[in-house]
Amino acid sequence: MNAPANLRYTPDHEWVLLEGDVAKVGITDHAQEELTDVVFVELPEDGRQCDAEDPVAVVESVKAASDIYAPLAGEVVAGNADLEADPSLINTDPYGAGWIFQIRLNDPSAVEGLMDAEAYSALLG
Repeated sequence: MNAPANLRYTPDHEWVLLEGDVAKVGITDHAQEELTDVVFVELPEDGRQCDAEDPVAVVESVKAASDIYAPLAGEVVAGNADLEADPSLINTDPYGAGWIFQIRLNDPSAVEGLMDAEAYSALLG
């Protein structure tokens, strides 16, 4: 299981990469392995205001559909349009080209409250 040290993680298996006051969000390698082959992604609308833990996107695989939650409060500023044409990017590159959305955080320092790679790895056992 791959959990890059430069990211933060949620108990719901989302990862967060903070760039200024905007966080890029995707699902972890563990999550994509559990879902198996991703076949569709419903992206959030730009401009959507959300609170932490609000469901904002949906990832569908051959196995199940799963909500993707906002890791922290803010405004969605972009969805990854590349996933509309190729949702399997989540499987092949979950921490790179497979990102799902970007959110401008109300409080960027709140990222510190998310798990680091060591804590996330411990969560998985």
